Amino acid sequence: MESLPCNGCKGMCCGPVPITKDELKKIKKKIKNMPRKARLDLKNQQRYFGTCIFYDEINDRCGIHSVRPSICRAFGYYNNLLCFRNPKLALASRRNYIASSYPVGILSVDFTWNDFT
Repeated sequence: MESLPCNGCKGMCCGPVPITKDELKKIKKKIKNMPRKARLDLKNQQRYFGTCIFYDEINDRCGIHSVRPSICRAFGYYNNLLCFRNPKLALASRRNYIASSYPVGILSVDFTWNDFT
């Protein structure tokens, strides 16, 4: 499968990010196990309004990539989650993304850095 052209996007597609109870647990564990400096560097970044709190603008990538929510894994590959830089990827699938679990909240809205530190 072709990869998304995420470099240079500055996280503009990274929000809002609904998360499930299981995803919340995994993210909390990931943040807890991060080296203190890496965690603080990620936490203290300025982001665009509405951008996910875990988008690492300095390094232009997801700061929790290995435990990113399912919607982030699906982004760009479904009709209802189009990548504006490569919409042909999703259009080729002709399917819509449907979450398998009900979210418990949204990152940056219901869950902020205070919930993870």
